[in-house]
Amino acid sequence: MPTDAPAKDPLLTPSEVAEAQQLLQRLIDGLGSAILGQSELIEQVVICLLARGHMLLEGLPGLGKTELVKSLSSLLGLSSRRVQFTPDLLPSDIIGSPILEEQNGKRKLVFHLGPIFANLVLADEINRATPKTQSALLEAMQEHRVTVLGETHPLPQPFFVLATQNPIELEGTYPLPEAQVDRFTFKINVHGVSSETLQQIISTRKRGQPPALAEVMSGTELSRLFDLTDRVHLPEAVSNYIARLVTATHPQRPGSPDEVKKFVKYGASPRAAIALANTSRAAALLAGKPNVGFHEVQKVAPCVLGHRLILDYSARLEGWTPPKMVDLLINRVAEVAHQFPTDVRP
Repeated sequence: MPTDAPAKDPLLTPSEVAEAQQLLQRLIDGLGSAILGQSELIEQVVICLLARGHMLLEGLPGLGKTELVKSLSSLLGLSSRRVQFTPDLLPSDIIGSPILEEQNGKRKLVFHLGPIFANLVLADEINRATPKTQSALLEAMQEHRVTVLGETHPLPQPFFVLATQNPIELEGTYPLPEAQVDRFTFKINVHGVSSETLQQIISTRKRGQPPALAEVMSGTELSRLFDLTDRVHLPEAVSNYIARLVTATHPQRPGSPDEVKKFVKYGASPRAAIALANTSRAAALLAGKPNVGFHEVQKVAPCVLGHRLILDYSARLEGWTPPKMVDLLINRVAEVAHQFPTDVRP
């Protein structure tokens, strides 16, 4: 006896899209007033937040990475903590540890929560901590919980980690292994701002400090945005494009471009395809669309795939970088396969 197919979520209505647009515009305007000249970065952060992912930022000190997390916390009314990673930082300094306390005349171990128990966590200079400490954070990012002495403690929801690493002063650092970098939904290179923006910062702000920000969205409204993001329609043609784009990153696949076969050592994992789908939905909602198009996939692909491609040693000699390889894939992989998907066939 055939089983009933699972019920699909209803498509977004124009009023629901307009509702999301209004909420997101308030958030973007608030971030834009605090972080000047970084509109593209702000969009990427909002997309990653809607997709409930984690973000790795790489850039020079003083570009506003810490202020970005503080601004998000104020605008969303969420708790935030900053952890400065150093070589002597221990896993217990992040996740917390049991401490022997006396209660009602008896001594017992009481778990004291670490700074990871916050909605927004800034892991500053994550590559300066030892691999053991890095792994403690990355495990919590994946599981959304920590286990100490056999007792599991769930992390607050939503849970968003924004980690940073500097491309300079690499002596004594511990680069994240490629398999662990894969835990980050986005990796973004943060660039400096223009001279006009610098003049605006020093002319309009006392001591360079941003203005005080008021909460623009309640927890209920944020949860509503998450629900609306999940309901953005992903057409079969677009999901097929995502699958073929990720498959084309693997050098052993017959249809991969010649440059991939020559210069890519390892391609993207299935987690990359899931991240592409989730962030494309978020990008579509941010653009005011009820469904995902090819443009949204191409918009988020550099942030999703760039840190998941491992190039051969000869690639650098030929001037190839992961971002350049992602651009090539976007240009080479056809948006529509030769065979029409089932949901657009006559």
